[in-house]
Amino acid sequence: MLSDPAMRAIAIEGSAERCERIKRNAANFGVSGLAVVHGTAPEALAGLPSPDAIFIGGGGSEAGVMEVAIAALKIGGRLVANGVTTQMEAVLLEHHARLGGSLIRIDIARASPVGSMTGWRPAMPVTQWSWVKP
Repeated sequence: MLSDPAMRAIAIEGSAERCERIKRNAANFGVSGLAVVHGTAPEALAGLPSPDAIFIGGGGSEAGVMEVAIAALKIGGRLVANGVTTQMEAVLLEHHARLGGSLIRIDIARASPVGSMTGWRPAMPVTQWSWVKP
């Protein structure tokens, strides 16, 4: 959306507080084409236009979310889903085994004090599945 002002996106968020934060961030970054829907998937997807891309950053292990997202996606559209829980990782592994696409695991560590020195403290790893609808 930053690269072309004609781009549009819809964010679905279940928390009213996070909806407001998303709106503030969009305004601060100058991306006026972002619409925010307060609700949860899969119910909040009803009536929305077919997307070119879907990102699932949370809630993908809930019943029906992945199936509704895949069905809503346009042919040639991309779905990217992240998981930090073993339940979501199982969902991603199952979809990858059935539909293909690519899997990556992202591990990040932050430097923090260890006594008078500095060491690395790992954050939760993120498993990411990316797939293009044929």
